[in-house]
Amino acid sequence: MTPFTVTWPKISPPDAAAAADARARQDRLTKPAGALGRLEQLSIWVAGCQGACPPRQFTRARIVVFAADHGVAAAGVSAYPSEVTAQMVANIEAGGAAINALAAVADAGVRVVDIAVDSEAPGPHRVRRASGNIAVEDALSPAEADAALAAGRAIADEEVDGGADLLIAGDMGIGNTTAATALVATVSGTEPVAAVGRGTGIDDAGWMRKTAAVRDAMFRARRAEPAELLRIAGGADLAAMTGFLAQAAVRRTPVLLDGLVVTAAALLAERLAPGARAWWQAAHRSPEPAHTLALNSLGLEPILDLGMRLGEGTGAAVALPVLRGAVETLSSMATFDAAGVTDRASR
Repeated sequence: MTPFTVTWPKISPPDAAAAADARARQDRLTKPAGALGRLEQLSIWVAGCQGACPPRQFTRARIVVFAADHGVAAAGVSAYPSEVTAQMVANIEAGGAAINALAAVADAGVRVVDIAVDSEAPGPHRVRRASGNIAVEDALSPAEADAALAAGRAIADEEVDGGADLLIAGDMGIGNTTAATALVATVSGTEPVAAVGRGTGIDDAGWMRKTAAVRDAMFRARRAEPAELLRIAGGADLAAMTGFLAQAAVRRTPVLLDGLVVTAAALLAERLAPGARAWWQAAHRSPEPAHTLALNSLGLEPILDLGMRLGEGTGAAVALPVLRGAVETLSSMATFDAAGVTDRASR
């Protein structure tokens, strides 16, 4: 065993003064107070993250898809074979995946990073070739877990240094919901039968195999600290996403969280870098039971609930135009005074 060397400084919260200014501006816009519902709260959050009121529209939103295989796929926990991961990485790179289509609508760039795909292809952030089968062995060695956390931090820095003003993490990997569910169920103290969902659309026999794998991983990971939990029952992609989300908060960059896999990583990131969740919004709620468990643990309310369970960052890509709308209303609407509109009568 080697100690983990990747740590994060104390996370500073979004700018409270800018958020207060945004809240006050919302009350002066030409509408009844609260009439735009959740959009108003989202716009206030963005103002706090940017430290400016009115907030600026996002000009370089970036989606990073973390791709990796999981040894637990050999246990029959997915409806698809493991070779699909590498095939879908190529599909995303060619622009043919759902995330490419939805990112185009949301005006966001897409990048896919090979963290641990089961192939020979080299990559600058590649940690290993597939993670271990968490039902019977550790997903990563201590050095690999450290490398994955560091890779996620480096990727966040690369994106922010490249001008990204909003980040989205996506996932691609056969078997990754099994590992994510094991993490969430362990942290939340939930029995596997209450946390395991259908993932890629598995049948009853597949669900039973998946539940057994999660149970065995949880037993092996009991009483583990966050970084150790990622090492034992997570995987290289989940550890990298954890580092990515924590570092985004260090860099004061807002994040839209996607589905179960990304939110499982967020659950661990908040424990490694307390206060990071103030820089995140939950984009949507998937049908996976563990996703709701993770959202509840983080105290995050999803923007959308469309029954989406694809991953790739697709739920966050759909929510991004909503967030853009929230920013635009706060920054572009006229106030009662400026528009010469009578405010509500004083009583």
